[in-house]
Amino acid sequence: MGDAATHRELGEAAWAWTLAQVRHDADGLWLPATVTGDDQRPGKFRDSFYDGIAGLAPVLAEIRRHRPWTPGETALADAIVERLSTADRDEPSLYDGLAGDATALRLLAPGREVAVLERLARLRTPAGWETTLREDSREPASDVVMGTAGIVLLAAWAGGPHAAEILTTGGEALLKVAEPTAGGLDWRMWPGYRSSTPNFSHGTAGVAAALAVAGRALGRADFVDAARRGGEHLVTVADLAGGGFVVPHTSPPSQREVEPVTYTWCHGPAGTSQLFAALALAGVSHVGGFAVGELRRRCLHSLLTCGLPARLRPGFWDNDGRCCGTAGVGDVLLDAAQDAAQDDPSEEALLAGARVMAEALVERALRDEAGAFWRFVEHRQDPPLLPPGTSWMQGSAGIAAFLLRLARVEEQGLTAPVVDRPDQWWAVPPDVRARRP
Repeated sequence: MGDAATHRELGEAAWAWTLAQVRHDADGLWLPATVTGDDQRPGKFRDSFYDGIAGLAPVLAEIRRHRPWTPGETALADAIVERLSTADRDEPSLYDGLAGDATALRLLAPGREVAVLERLARLRTPAGWETTLREDSREPASDVVMGTAGIVLLAAWAGGPHAAEILTTGGEALLKVAEPTAGGLDWRMWPGYRSSTPNFSHGTAGVAAALAVAGRALGRADFVDAARRGGEHLVTVADLAGGGFVVPHTSPPSQREVEPVTYTWCHGPAGTSQLFAALALAGVSHVGGFAVGELRRRCLHSLLTCGLPARLRPGFWDNDGRCCGTAGVGDVLLDAAQDAAQDDPSEEALLAGARVMAEALVERALRDEAGAFWRFVEHRQDPPLLPPGTSWMQGSAGIAAFLLRLARVEEQGLTAPVVDRPDQWWAVPPDVRARRP
């Protein structure tokens, strides 16, 4: 099992490799999402939090918890702040738009995000925020990654003079598109979407978490009640066998050629566990006959016992990133380990689980003269080995931040400050949330 020095060294090596991929053109810096060796050009979402330059901000914030920035890192942070402060775009979302810009700005230059939040407030409609991400329509999406729920989470995290109006509009828009079920409420990625993806990134767990934190912030019992009913729907569709909690990836499952059950941040119990922490924050004690703390612990139990991060079969665990793989699970386990309310499984078991995720990253790391990187697998394509990724959600940047955070926890203990973000801040105790300079 690796130790703090091993995890810190690999985190720094992954960050060095990421920095080596940052490029510049006449419009400023950009980051290729994957490194193919071809003559690449910036994509549509070059600034995004998901796989663009905004996603470098939480890594820089984590680096600053370990050591002073180098002159190059200071220049990079300044360039990110300058570009995101002056970007002229209307896409509002957390992972591909303005809410992601605001997240990066608050992490790097607190106060600079206020103008972006003001723009988000101006762009709101009674139905939420129109999106540029859908091919068929600009009608608002509902989810965390693309839609209203992610913008609500950003406003609850950032606060400020425009937070209440964003939270109110967003929460009311989400109530309007809730779909009643036999067990509670369900939300699709957007109304009329062909299937339900009920876990955190694109469906009910994420939307309900947003309503819970918004309801707490505004004192809106109707928001909190809808969040509770979202949790009740998940209880009715979950597999509770063996003390676990696992919700299908997609319903109906025939809509997607994927494993029917995954364990990730995006579509599995890693992300869905965060809903039950949000419900606890909002004062909900029980959902579907279970204490919300027990439901969170069930999700974590599933993570610790399902066999990941071993690649048990093609398609089971082919990704080591933050969104869909090993680093994201490790980060959720660290959140739970640092939450003083967690006692079953024990903090030691949760921390040990995070270390297992890190050890897989140590074993799978590749090296070149620039540093360390990872190549994920897509078993449905030939050849299955994907080019290395750079980004926060699907590559070396997000992996670096997890490894560095783990090293800090191993050195400082479970009270080490957490560089919190809009999509997880409520899952750790207030006294360990990092104070921004």
